[in-house]
Amino acid sequence: MDFDDPSFRELLDALHDGVYITDADGITLKVNGAYERLTGLRSEDVVGQHMQALVEQGVISQSVSLRVLKEGRALSLMQSVSQGKRLLVSGTPILDTAGRVRYVVSTVRDMTELLRIKHERDELQQLKQLRNSTAKLHAGQRDDLLDASPVANLPASGRLFAQARQVAASDVKVLLQGETGVGKTLIAQYIHKRSPRAAQPFLALNCGALPENLIEAELFGYVAGAFTGAGSKGKRGLLELAHQGTVFLDEIGDLPLALQVKLLKVIEESRFIPVGGLELKEVDVRIITATHHDLRQMVAEGHFRADLYYRLNVVPIHIPALRERPEEIQPLLDFYLAEFNARYGRELAWGLEALDALTDYAWPGNIRELINLVERLVVTCTGEAVELFDLPEEMRALPASPREGSLPLRKQVEQLERRLIRDALVQHKTTREAARALGLSQATLVQKMKRWEQG
Repeated sequence: MDFDDPSFRELLDALHDGVYITDADGITLKVNGAYERLTGLRSEDVVGQHMQALVEQGVISQSVSLRVLKEGRALSLMQSVSQGKRLLVSGTPILDTAGRVRYVVSTVRDMTELLRIKHERDELQQLKQLRNSTAKLHAGQRDDLLDASPVANLPASGRLFAQARQVAASDVKVLLQGETGVGKTLIAQYIHKRSPRAAQPFLALNCGALPENLIEAELFGYVAGAFTGAGSKGKRGLLELAHQGTVFLDEIGDLPLALQVKLLKVIEESRFIPVGGLELKEVDVRIITATHHDLRQMVAEGHFRADLYYRLNVVPIHIPALRERPEEIQPLLDFYLAEFNARYGRELAWGLEALDALTDYAWPGNIRELINLVERLVVTCTGEAVELFDLPEEMRALPASPREGSLPLRKQVEQLERRLIRDALVQHKTTREAARALGLSQATLVQKMKRWEQG
């Protein structure tokens, strides 16, 4: 066979997969252009070389041709080349009339690219599953809280909900600001449910939870063939799916600068171009955003576009941290205890000392931390009440309060007394033993606890 025949060369180079041909002795006879492209190796580097020599030189990790020659049958293996690529190599023996191997023809496919495509598809699928499962998990809980919030009539949250109702009637841009876990998504949903768009979709996207390419695909959608691994029919993005509804963009400060430009166009013109598309799509959506960052500072540092910031920050709403509204801690604890009792078929109550510790706790994770803790306690507590020793260690520890110096002496003494009694209960488990350790009668200790519970 004439491997230098131009027609043969043209035929090999028309193939998308790499082709590698050796003779019965393992000497390289021919490679095509696709093989050179996939491996970065030139034809003149390998033609005439024995496959074993290429392995020993570290050009390839192992040779399928040698394996085929040894075993006399077709087989496949994974091969690494010096450029770091992983290749799927399938070798097939070509036999003469006597049944002896004459040539080995191997096809080469880039598994690095295939694995990347699979990874992208898996990421998109996981994103879809995460969005669906999260929505199902929290739908009932959020509906209950939106319809009958246990803190809506308390001063801090009362003002917050009143402001939310005020902005709900129009499509004014709202920027929710506050620490992670304070309930920004809840307030965004509250605004949507009391707006003229309430019957239409409310879709949320956390801009800090995904890489840039997935955020863009998820928000703006993509057309068929827009990128490697894109669905054959394309996909509509959240902006299109939420037409006439609301899109909530959480952690907007983490949105990459390149996508901030596209979002600005949506806000200014109510239209966008999907990934890989050529035609503009028009949408009618309300956009609510949220962040725990200082966007003004990010603008000054060049990490956030000033024009987008001023477009989004029409009505800023600050959601205070839970430690700044301590009067809401117990109502929230009671609300979620009832919620999870119903879900898990329990009838747990709060022990006084546990409730006292939880109301004194600073809650750095805010309402999200509170919800997760209550669910954990409902699942793990074995008694009929949540006691102090059921709580995590950091919630039982004696906190150093910088505010104590400004409190009246009587109040400071009362706080110290409560903490000493709490620590004794943790150590001795019963009121009788705790009272004995503190030099009190059990009746006095119980009376103090009841007074704190009522006050």
